[in-house]
Amino acid sequence: MKVLYLGTGAAEGVPAMFCNCDYCRSLRARIARGEGGREVRSRSQVLLDGELSIDFPPDAFYHAAKFGVDLSAIGYLLVTHSHMDHFYAHDFVLRGYKYAHEMTAPQLTIFANREAGEVFRECTRREMKKEVAPSLSLRTVGAFEEAAFGDWRAYSFPAQHSSQEPLLWLIERGDKRVLHLTDTGRLPDESLEFLKMLKKRADLVTLDCTFLWDESDPHARHMNVKEALHTVERLTRAGICDDRTVKVITHFSHNGVPSPENLARAEACGFVAAYDGMELTI
Repeated sequence: MKVLYLGTGAAEGVPAMFCNCDYCRSLRARIARGEGGREVRSRSQVLLDGELSIDFPPDAFYHAAKFGVDLSAIGYLLVTHSHMDHFYAHDFVLRGYKYAHEMTAPQLTIFANREAGEVFRECTRREMKKEVAPSLSLRTVGAFEEAAFGDWRAYSFPAQHSSQEPLLWLIERGDKRVLHLTDTGRLPDESLEFLKMLKKRADLVTLDCTFLWDESDPHARHMNVKEALHTVERLTRAGICDDRTVKVITHFSHNGVPSPENLARAEACGFVAAYDGMELTI
């Protein structure tokens, strides 16, 4: 399975859209000189085998242009929650009609909770054309559910993030599995018990690391390196992860200063620090 990290930043991006902190000003200056490279981070999106997307941010157009991704080939979309940086539903009014010809996948099925479904309907109702609507289908899912589609299976369970019933996902195709733990703080006990019940070892786990080396409360909506390590320990004790599991940290905020030096310290703890355009094969 190919796992492509298209966007690895938090909601405000890196450098942050409206920020003039020392890190963001310094990074903008380096970008102006043609530097910056992997430190520039767009909003969160992960693509599996070119056809299953986890989240769909406002930067999806940029991802397609930057990395040569065929967004029309995405036949399945798993939404974590309705926050704009993870689900920018406005763009779906462009999936067809005169806006899109010869699409690779004629149909896109969106799996989302009730709140994200409401966001989809509200964001598309003013501009959705009758020629576009049939190419989209919305399936409402809740926590602790199994969804089967094509040759994929996905299992949903709660995150610790917001009041909008955010979902995390365990996704499998054949004998390969990806565990997606973004956006979330400390994994709720009931979610860990659900994963234990499934008895499915993950080949790759993506961990929220918004705060990086900043201090984080266990009840926070995101994690830092310490909480990510704690999560890996819990998953390992539960038999969900082991030494063969690739552990990727992502969703970095400018506040955590995700510089090469700070990320190298995290990688010394056994993590792979994701960057925009990073591709792994499991």
